[in-house]
Amino acid sequence: MPRRKEQAECTVTDHGGARLAFAVDPEVKDSNLKRLRRIEGQIRGIAKMVEQEKYCADVIVQVASAQEALRSVARALMRNHLHHCTKHTLETGDIKQRTEMSDELLDLIYRHLR
Repeated sequence: MPRRKEQAECTVTDHGGARLAFAVDPEVKDSNLKRLRRIEGQIRGIAKMVEQEKYCADVIVQVASAQEALRSVARALMRNHLHHCTKHTLETGDIKQRTEMSDELLDLIYRHLR
């Protein structure tokens, strides 16, 4: 898939039951992937600590650190979603699309970004 700098409208399609976003900013994508790879390493380190029966409090500190790192990725994804998909839908969508987007955002906030 070629990397593009230009920003296109946010489009989502069903593909085998999954929704896919198009025109994702390559810099945002790269940044999130780098963060997720670091988090993956943190998780492997935590598993190793558990295998080695490290002090529970030390493991808990590392779990909290990984949770915060994941929250950071979620915030970056939310920021991108608000700046692109949400903005586009609220500016150009019909009332049904705008209502669905608002409901989706509330659901994301209430259930995932505490």
